[in-house]
Amino acid sequence: MCIRLFRKKKEDTGKVMFLIIGLGNPGTKYAGTRHNIGWDAVTAIADATGIALKTKECKGITGTGVIEGVKVKLVQPQTFMNNSGECVRALMDFYKIPADDILIICDDVSLPTGKLRIRAKGSAGGHNGLKSIIAHAGTSDFARLRIGVGEKPEGWDLADHVLAHFPKEEEAEVREALKKAVGAVKCILSDSVEEAMNRYNGG
Repeated sequence: MCIRLFRKKKEDTGKVMFLIIGLGNPGTKYAGTRHNIGWDAVTAIADATGIALKTKECKGITGTGVIEGVKVKLVQPQTFMNNSGECVRALMDFYKIPADDILIICDDVSLPTGKLRIRAKGSAGGHNGLKSIIAHAGTSDFARLRIGVGEKPEGWDLADHVLAHFPKEEEAEVREALKKAVGAVKCILSDSVEEAMNRYNGG
């Protein structure tokens, strides 16, 4: 059961206008891995906008604030990646959020490290976190921002690749990608997903 942990103001209907959810795995051993770049993007957004990620609710760590004039809730699910949908579904139900007011940020092994790809909706594309969200939400009609983490090396298991840390030579590309992800989220909120696609896809 999800319990509201912030005080509801008299003029506040309780509706959070937009959920921005970064996927990853909890625990220090996973910090900084390729699979956690969605979490890292939400941290970057929080840092850039002054939103504190400190509230525990709905199987996640969240922070509520305003970005580009839109009330948002930033979310880092505390389930493991394969169960990300549990957190998303709980937030959708508790705050009455429709799928088209959700943005999921996650890693993408089909993109070169640091490249962005934004879509208004689509399939899971083999991503277990997205599979879980689609299964729990009952729809794939939510926006997603994928951040490239590079294809797995030949002979590697996919799990070993996504759970590995970025090599030092890719750190600058990752930092730049996170910076662009912040800009892309602001563009989505101020303009539209389509405008963000035009500006940031492939970059």
